[in-house]
Amino acid sequence: MTKPAAPSLRFHSFDLLATLVAVVSGNGSVLFANSALEDALGTSRRTLEGASFLPFFTEPHILRTALDGARVNEYAALRYDGWMVRPHAEPLPVHVVLAQTDSPDEFVVELLPLEAQARQDREERLIDQAQATKELIRNLAHEIKNPLGGIRGAAQLLEMEIDSRDLKEYTRVIIHEADRLQTLVDRLLAPHRRPHVVGDVNIHEVCERVRSLILAEFPRGLKVVRDYDTSIPEFRGDREQLIQAVLNIAHNGCLALADRIAAGDAQLTFRTRIGRQVTFGKQRYRLALELHVIDNGPGVPDSIKDRIFYPLVSGREGGSGLGLTLAQTFVQQHHGLIECDSVPGRTDFKILIPLP
Repeated sequence: MTKPAAPSLRFHSFDLLATLVAVVSGNGSVLFANSALEDALGTSRRTLEGASFLPFFTEPHILRTALDGARVNEYAALRYDGWMVRPHAEPLPVHVVLAQTDSPDEFVVELLPLEAQARQDREERLIDQAQATKELIRNLAHEIKNPLGGIRGAAQLLEMEIDSRDLKEYTRVIIHEADRLQTLVDRLLAPHRRPHVVGDVNIHEVCERVRSLILAEFPRGLKVVRDYDTSIPEFRGDREQLIQAVLNIAHNGCLALADRIAAGDAQLTFRTRIGRQVTFGKQRYRLALELHVIDNGPGVPDSIKDRIFYPLVSGREGGSGLGLTLAQTFVQQHHGLIECDSVPGRTDFKILIPLP
């Protein structure tokens, strides 16, 4: 008869997860704790295994009740919010997911810090929002193009028929505004028209190109800081799209830094890092590029924080509101995502792209 594998061997794949995972018996004794849980509790796996998991919660009776319910098959899985007790640290708010394994009297307890849960929910909203926005833009732009061409053509014909200089001035206004709207529509459709040209991309070459363009436009009063992790490998992508995405973000930041540039203490930072076991876009990636574009400006206005990636939303008078929308579209075409964390004095746009 084959001897069952030890729990530490059966569940070793849980060590690859960034979420906190414990496997417990029906009475709450720990059979296995993954590395993330060890780190969060500051306690070794050897110490945890065999001990009761209940005292690690501020309300242990809830977990006790959940385990009792699971043992009599009242539910396949249970979720609730609680507080995990950590030695020498403040309790951690967590979302608890309890589910039975394929073995009797054995349960997986997954703990998601509520900050991480909120971040995951926010990312999913960003992805859904971007998809809806893309469809809206594509349909709306096509609906606008045809009548816009008719309006411009009619204005041109009318201009040819009239002699009055004053009346011709009106037709020129119509033509000019039609052309302006056409340009706007073309910009809206640009990401969907241009082919995705894939090649090897060095993210630091992208950053250096953007840096040179920014310094050419803002030669005084702005310090551009490079904080690169040069070990980041090349990846397959569209170099020009990524340059445009990073440039749109950096340029927006510089426009928000106008007062600090005038004062001579404006700062823009390009920071690259490798993220490990990163989850975004409802998928988990072993490695991901993290490119931060950070400025020390006034921050994104609260009134538009949740809408900055919507088209035509701008925190600046005269802005088109398309820069961040296009940047998000270009990055999502690389299976990535852009996040924003902004407070007065520090705005951090983080570009996440999976690495091979």
